[in-house]
Amino acid sequence: MNDPIGKHYLEDALYTFRYYKKLAERAFAQIGDEDFFKTLDEESNSIAVNMKHMAGNMLSRWTDFLTTDGEKPERNRDMEFVTLPETTKEDVLAYWEKGWQCVFDAVEPLKPEDLMRTVTIRGQDHTVVQAINRQLAHYAYHVGQIVYLAKHFKSSDWQSLSVPKNKSAEFNAYLEKKT
Repeated sequence: MNDPIGKHYLEDALYTFRYYKKLAERAFAQIGDEDFFKTLDEESNSIAVNMKHMAGNMLSRWTDFLTTDGEKPERNRDMEFVTLPETTKEDVLAYWEKGWQCVFDAVEPLKPEDLMRTVTIRGQDHTVVQAINRQLAHYAYHVGQIVYLAKHFKSSDWQSLSVPKNKSAEFNAYLEKKT
């Protein structure tokens, strides 16, 4: 792969991982502890469960990323969707940080020449590019769920994380002033 393109891709992937981490954190920072474990119905996942699942996925996918299958035998995916009564918000936040640290520890040292290497996930071959893209999409999906739930729980007190509703023209004018 062309080094400038590969370098740009890796920088952008890291930027995007960091963006989604921060987006989720800005969302769940707006809710009270009582909403952290709340679900909309029996089939829904709470913010805490989404975070726990993401962290479990991260630890499985990114531990020994280049040398072992991304679905680790010790992973218990089904338990990622269960919150035990003794689980605290601090437990979930610590696990979340551990998962993200694993992502950054795996992606930061990658070089452009690594991008076409083959890694496996559940026994299926992926290039490093495919594996990164797979995880970016997966994390974006769950971060969207976290943002949706936080926004639902905050309702009219929600502080927008992007362009506020009915404020596109004002935001565009702000951007024009910056240039």
